[in-house]
Amino acid sequence: MTSSGPLLIVPWRCTFACNSRCAHCVSAGKSAVKDEVDTGTAFHIVDEVNAFGASFFGVTGGEPFLRGDLFEVLDYATAKGLSTSIITDGRLLTEELIQKIIKNKTKISVSIDGGPQTNDVIRGEGAYEAAVNAIERFQHEGLLNVLVYTFANKDNVTNVNEADMVHVLDLANKFGARWVVFHGMVPYSSSPECLKADPTPVQYEWVCNKLYDLTQHYNGKPSINVYLPFYARVAKQRGMPAFERWYSGFFLGRCFFGRFMSIAENGDVIPCSYNDAYRAGNVKNLSLKQIWNDMQSSAFFNKVKDKTNLKGKCGVCEYKALCGGCRSAALFYTGDILGSDPRCGYVPMMLRNQPQNNT
Repeated sequence: MTSSGPLLIVPWRCTFACNSRCAHCVSAGKSAVKDEVDTGTAFHIVDEVNAFGASFFGVTGGEPFLRGDLFEVLDYATAKGLSTSIITDGRLLTEELIQKIIKNKTKISVSIDGGPQTNDVIRGEGAYEAAVNAIERFQHEGLLNVLVYTFANKDNVTNVNEADMVHVLDLANKFGARWVVFHGMVPYSSSPECLKADPTPVQYEWVCNKLYDLTQHYNGKPSINVYLPFYARVAKQRGMPAFERWYSGFFLGRCFFGRFMSIAENGDVIPCSYNDAYRAGNVKNLSLKQIWNDMQSSAFFNKVKDKTNLKGKCGVCEYKALCGGCRSAALFYTGDILGSDPRCGYVPMMLRNQPQNNT
């Protein structure tokens, strides 16, 4: 499906509330924020997404099913001709909700971070059973989209291992998911509690190489996408077939800060689905088209998007045109959005045999 506007999909984080306590998520165990938009404003958001020229109205959270008027909004989006999608862990699904999803032909993506034991440590007891039930049901209805796997460490347990990765890939293959998206953890703050859940550079380097091997092994059944900027460097080093076509047409892992936008629960537009530190206007008083145009002409956003402005290791890396690191990770680890992404263990050629400075 193509869009008439700059973006195929505009996600809306419909609520900050979440009943799960995932190790890697800013919404873990949180309540709804006080200024979440009302139903009328949610309809206005749909209108703005439609006028912007997107084809998909994506709903995220928090946990979307905690928003009481969710299906009023989805009904409205469907009536406007937008395709809809939801990402969920499946815990709150009921038969009534499932029927409403079927009515709107809403595509469902399911979060699952490994096999039963690992997943329930990272996401909470009962999460695995709920996820698999959702996968089975939406496969039966033809609405299963992708499985989403986020790398994290918690309580001396990690899903940075082949067994858990293969387990989820085999589930996707069995139930016909379009992709498995393997996410690097995107830090949401500089707090030690957040950063300790992030895998180490050594773990990430292993992950990237293992995912490359698994991509060749599964050969598209299912397809493997990787939300991690430096996976592009590994894919290039490893000789990814048709690299340019893969990189430009399939790879999700490039840093899209300022090249994408999501709508927060209060109507603010954020320039990255994982970065709440910057806001680019609110749809209550500006159109999405205006906000987007302002972002594209903004000196700040253009400075961040220009990889010649990167500092430290990222700034001198020979792969920075392909990678450039994650700007959110750089911000929360170093305090500088133009700093290096310290999760990458690669040492650029220019820095070999020199003292390393990751900032």
